[in-house]
Amino acid sequence: MSEAISENNINDREVASFKRPGDSEELLQGEIPDPTQMLIEDINPVSARLFSEDKMWGFFERLRAEDPIHFNQTELAGRYWSLTRYEDIKKVDADHARFSSANGITLGFPIDAELPEGALNVSMFIAMDPPTHDQQRMTVSPVVAPRNLANMEPLIRQRTGKVLDALPVNEPFDWVERVSIELTTQMLATLFDFPFEQRQKLTRWSDVATAVPGSGIVDTEEQRRAELIECLEYFTGLWQERKRNPGDDLISMLAHGEDTRDMEPLEFLGNLILLIVGGNDTTRNSMSGSVYALNKFPREYDKLIAAPQLIPKMVAEVIRWQTPLAYMRRTATEDCLIQDKKILAGDQILMWYVSGNRDDSVFERPNELIIDRPNSRSHLSFGFGIHRCMGNRLAEMQLRVLWEEILVRFEKIEVLEEPTRTYSSFVKGYTRLPVRLTKKKT
Repeated sequence: MSEAISENNINDREVASFKRPGDSEELLQGEIPDPTQMLIEDINPVSARLFSEDKMWGFFERLRAEDPIHFNQTELAGRYWSLTRYEDIKKVDADHARFSSANGITLGFPIDAELPEGALNVSMFIAMDPPTHDQQRMTVSPVVAPRNLANMEPLIRQRTGKVLDALPVNEPFDWVERVSIELTTQMLATLFDFPFEQRQKLTRWSDVATAVPGSGIVDTEEQRRAELIECLEYFTGLWQERKRNPGDDLISMLAHGEDTRDMEPLEFLGNLILLIVGGNDTTRNSMSGSVYALNKFPREYDKLIAAPQLIPKMVAEVIRWQTPLAYMRRTATEDCLIQDKKILAGDQILMWYVSGNRDDSVFERPNELIIDRPNSRSHLSFGFGIHRCMGNRLAEMQLRVLWEEILVRFEKIEVLEEPTRTYSSFVKGYTRLPVRLTKKKT
């Protein structure tokens, strides 16, 4: 990879689109309609507004019941299908031969469309098929190997305790900013061996990579492009440094891996975005979601306080209930059938994990948080098959340690008002969650 990376030396032919047409179109104007009163063919769940207002549930319930393999076509996105039932999602996710990741993991433009300028057409191993996917994933997977996780746990516990001990008691503060963002950013800085005092850059780049332009994070695709190139330039410097002085961090692994050391700049950027978002947004929103969910279901919170040994089960249930990434996309490689629906080669398939995790044929009382749910680990949130989340055990450990440390310090975490949610139909998360702590009596 070249040492000098900048806006000026990225070939214009590499410029395409990193935006999601479904999120950038305002699909619902005015008042959100009642999904039970709509024609089934008019339902389109790809709307950032539905998710930011937490009003998508009725649409998914209707689709699961009446049209679980649901067709939409829009001018920007072309043809796409929404899978909303658990078993259909699982089967497609595990069939990488007929349903490829190589054309992107979020709703995009038709594969034969002339793509607009203004953003970066990045490549990442989650959006690849074998053998390249397997080779690049194998290069970085040692960072989350069981032995390495065991070695990291004391540091995670120490940092978690330090963050919790610095929180104000009996006065309002934002849990997202003070806890969820801080803990996940610290972890990311450790995995990358990133300069710790500049770790806020990682949070910013994660937000920029997934934001809908005009939603408050970035105003335009051009701004996103400029900030992501800044990210690439910064990490290129770290790459060159680790080429000379390797460590056991993710950048060193990429710089010296046989299948990754000669990556093109935009492929390097794509894998950076994957690792940053995968290590930040998902864990961060599960941390916030756990506090919100336990407040919505106070009996479950009391159950947890009375039986802290339930924390590991609670962690899996929170990840099911929250579903921090709402969907993943695949592209059909051939004409085929899913149930009785004819899918054409090139059609986009959206696997709505957020809907499959609420499928009552699999999960009893699926809309409720039940911290000792027997089959909570069967959730879809980490995906299936070759693309199953590489960092799933790390995410679970971070959430487990957080709640182990919370329960020894605080009587309760009280949510003071409804959270502000992420404006995205892909990242299902929170940007603000006002809370108040009550300290545990000694």
